Amino acid sequence: MKLRKIIAILFAAIMVFGLAACTAGSKGPVEITFSFWGSEEERASTEAVLEQYNALQDKVVVKPMYIGRDQYVEKLNTMATGGGMPDCGMIAEDSAIGMARNGLMSNIDLYEGQESKPLDCIIFKDAGNPVAYSTANEILALWYNKELFDKAGVAYPPATLDKAWSWDEFIEVSKQLTFDANGLHPGEEGFDKNNIVQYGCYVNQYTWQLEVWALSNGGRWFSEDGTSIVFDNAAVEAMQKVFDLHLVHNVAPFINGTVDAGFSLSLGTGNVAMCTEGQWATGFGGDIDYGVGVLPYMKEKANICTGGAIGMFAQTKHPTETAEFLRWYGSEDFNFGAIEAGWWMPTKLNWYTDPALLNKWIFENERRTTIGADNYKTAFVDVCLADGVVRSTGWYYTPNTTEVLYQTLQPALVEAINGSKTAAQVIGEIRAALEAALAGG
Repeated sequence: MKLRKIIAILFAAIMVFGLAACTAGSKGPVEITFSFWGSEEERASTEAVLEQYNALQDKVVVKPMYIGRDQYVEKLNTMATGGGMPDCGMIAEDSAIGMARNGLMSNIDLYEGQESKPLDCIIFKDAGNPVAYSTANEILALWYNKELFDKAGVAYPPATLDKAWSWDEFIEVSKQLTFDANGLHPGEEGFDKNNIVQYGCYVNQYTWQLEVWALSNGGRWFSEDGTSIVFDNAAVEAMQKVFDLHLVHNVAPFINGTVDAGFSLSLGTGNVAMCTEGQWATGFGGDIDYGVGVLPYMKEKANICTGGAIGMFAQTKHPTETAEFLRWYGSEDFNFGAIEAGWWMPTKLNWYTDPALLNKWIFENERRTTIGADNYKTAFVDVCLADGVVRSTGWYYTPNTTEVLYQTLQPALVEAINGSKTAAQVIGEIRAALEAALAGG
């Protein structure tokens, strides 16, 4: 009796184990969630992208989670409190480090052990740990209207770092390209600064782009660890030099710096010879025959990078599958349409060093050959590869940059840009507010 009972129990156990094994084997693909924002068109496009990934493989199903841009960070914080965050998603550049320091971001290196790795400057890092990755690389350059240079008989801006103009040289060339209704240039007797017909330059004063001049002048906006405000004398002096292009030298139009449209408001008007703008200006096209060169410099040759981010959230239960999806989502093969159109540059180092890949996105690309593929390569690729030239923009290592740059610094700088106060006066008045904004107070 006992033996029959034991056999029955063993048989039942085998049945249960077999059923469990069968159930485990019949489980469907892992489900992960990707959060994002955007217009209705962007929403439809993103959802189509996720469906594309789902169709490529059968191990993972990525589900979309649309959240309005204005509510994005707040919504993620609320979901984190309840333990219900998505697995991964888009990350606003200016919120990535703040979210990381609040424990919301995973610090898993998505590219550990991968052959193709992103440029270091476009990795968002908290205390040295990667927490998010840009899906595009964008640095700044000096764009110019070839026709206006040709008419003035002035040589085009240099396209290589070793020949970059000093700040004083940049001003002198800008004067040659600036004239009033009588054809007089700044510094000539009778020049009418109130009746300027053509300007020589415009250095984009949209707030975040001004950081490059602090670095070029040997200064800093933030400490290297991103925990404190610096805005030292060199940084303040650099801003004043930029504002003096229109306040003192009369070579630039007045644009108050609160509009992110530097290219279209300057070079795009047809009466400004040069402007500073990001690589994305490659995609503008239009009727102007324009070329590209390297930025001028004050004391040091410097540039800054930026790019929209994606990342893995700390609460994911599927880090391996999520990492694999994010690598696909951030890959050049997947994003090549935006690269080909001129809006983005690749993020992976091999796209800057492999001749075949360089040919694919530069020398065989109509957008870039139109503005001069050789100059494009030296002004962007070579600059990115130069030691110590391209630095991470503040939000790659600093929290609360929306509060610091746009809510505090940007409105205050209008008075420095219009000349009613100096840059030193403005920074002196708002330094405590900048420090409080950085700290989240």
